[in-house]
Amino acid sequence: MPGFELFGEAERKEVNEVLETGILMRYGFDAARKGRWKAKELEQEICNKFNVNHAQLVSSGTAALTTALAVLGIGAGDEVIMPTFTFVASFEAVLSVGAVPILVDVDDSLTLNPEAVRAAITPATKCVMPVHMCGAPADLEALQAICKQHSLLLLEDACQSLGATYKGNYVGTIGDAGAYSFDFVKTVTCAEGGAIVTNDAATHTALDAYSDHGHDHKGNDRGADLHPFLGYNFRISELHAAVGLAQMKRLEEFLAIQKKNHAIIKETLATIPQISFRKIHDADGDSCGSVSWFLPSEQKAKEVVAKLKNENILAGNFYWYDNNWHYIRNWHHLKNLSTYNKLNPEQIDELEKLSSKNFPASDAIISRCITTNISLLWTEEQAKNKAEKLKETIESVL
Repeated sequence: MPGFELFGEAERKEVNEVLETGILMRYGFDAARKGRWKAKELEQEICNKFNVNHAQLVSSGTAALTTALAVLGIGAGDEVIMPTFTFVASFEAVLSVGAVPILVDVDDSLTLNPEAVRAAITPATKCVMPVHMCGAPADLEALQAICKQHSLLLLEDACQSLGATYKGNYVGTIGDAGAYSFDFVKTVTCAEGGAIVTNDAATHTALDAYSDHGHDHKGNDRGADLHPFLGYNFRISELHAAVGLAQMKRLEEFLAIQKKNHAIIKETLATIPQISFRKIHDADGDSCGSVSWFLPSEQKAKEVVAKLKNENILAGNFYWYDNNWHYIRNWHHLKNLSTYNKLNPEQIDELEKLSSKNFPASDAIISRCITTNISLLWTEEQAKNKAEKLKETIESVL
């Protein structure tokens, strides 16, 4: 990862076809666009590839989560259970619809611990939002069972795991809805973009309207559209969709390279007895965009990180425990209620609790974890050299 490493003629062709018409907006201007509908084409490509009935493109992964939450009827006072390890967009989306993020522990799969989810359910719980972190799926079978037992919605945040599968189905297509990100550093990029997928026609109709100011998109005159419900401007542009269309057609190419280079890194690290790896709930379903591995202790992990930095090979290796964007430990703006807009009372109450809450189970996992990103540009020799350098550095610390 990511797809931007392999931009080429396919991407330029799709973008140039948009520029030739000058119609950069995804809706309307039917005659002037000369039959070119890049957003519609990409949505169909997603449906075909992931074997899902409906896809709705939006402007970002964050917009995808926000739109999905809103359309699924989640709002003020509703609790959404999510993991302590994710990207900040996950809780931003929950807060943006007025709902309450309930943070619970991850396990050694780096995804939601089902037992932690079960323990967090209250009468206000409306949705469970697993995040398929670092390219691999959460324990969807267990989470589906919990949601079914308690009549909860299952919204998959698959923004980091495009192309990953779980027991033969693509992540994002298994719950009530799923969200993807196509930002600049994702496996497939639009530069900026996202998508929601669902098998429910009514949900898709609402997604289409909500992401475009509530337009019902009936007929051929955009100005005559009705607005049955409120909506917002989360549209993607035709230029962004064009880039994504070319990239989506190359998904299998990207995944094949990732899997080859992933195997080289993991096989080399596996020769170090003190290292262990994240649990993968479906080994065949890992998209292989990264390798996540554990040191014996937090101290050793920090010593390895320091040495990687000193030897100028830290780039591409992430120590999430000290990361500002992906782990609850440093989400000070969330815990301190540092917002520009006012929060509702239920949100304030939960975040005030969060400011003094500890997550020792998650800490014990994340403090020992380092994730090595896989590049699409590595030759086999380069991948082997990087793996050996990484191994030498780790062994020198251990």
